[in-house]
Amino acid sequence: MKIGIFGGSFNPPHNMHQDIANGLIKKGYIDKVIFVPTGNRYDKRELVEAKERYHMLQLICNKDEQVSDFEITNNLVYTYQTLDYFKNLYINDEILFIVGADNLAELDTWKRYKYLLENYKFLVVKRKGEKVEELLKRYNFSPNIIITDIKMENISSTMIRNWLKSGSKEVYKYVDKRVIRYIMDKRLYIK
Repeated sequence: MKIGIFGGSFNPPHNMHQDIANGLIKKGYIDKVIFVPTGNRYDKRELVEAKERYHMLQLICNKDEQVSDFEITNNLVYTYQTLDYFKNLYINDEILFIVGADNLAELDTWKRYKYLLENYKFLVVKRKGEKVEELLKRYNFSPNIIITDIKMENISSTMIRNWLKSGSKEVYKYVDKRVIRYIMDKRLYIK
């Protein structure tokens, strides 16, 4: 089985996260997705508690998806440690890491990035208009970097948080109603 590890802050999770996971499964890149939200010590603005982000992800998972609390319970984990954990957990399966092209642009700043490139495949999802040829050249056209034909909309969690703060109805187009209900009930992102 091919298992896609989808890491991120998911602050909050939105439809694009689901579309990427579902698209990668539907097109046969992977058989299953494991969402891995970052812990509380991750350095990001307006980051709500990890348990809240974990719960919101659980609300939207379908049968081929699950959420792991590995980075939450092991706070401040590097990507190579997360991928090694899943490789040891699913010893007979292939572990692939799902990243946006923007993350690929920073890959050479990651802890043990050469080790990552040698040991794991990266499924790269581009936003509309992004060009990745220069990035591929930077990493010597590594066969472990797979540019997928999954396209992301230019929607971000930052945009979602701003819409929530301003009360914009735009948020309803991009966030699952169960997640919106949870956000409203818990008064997350709303000042």
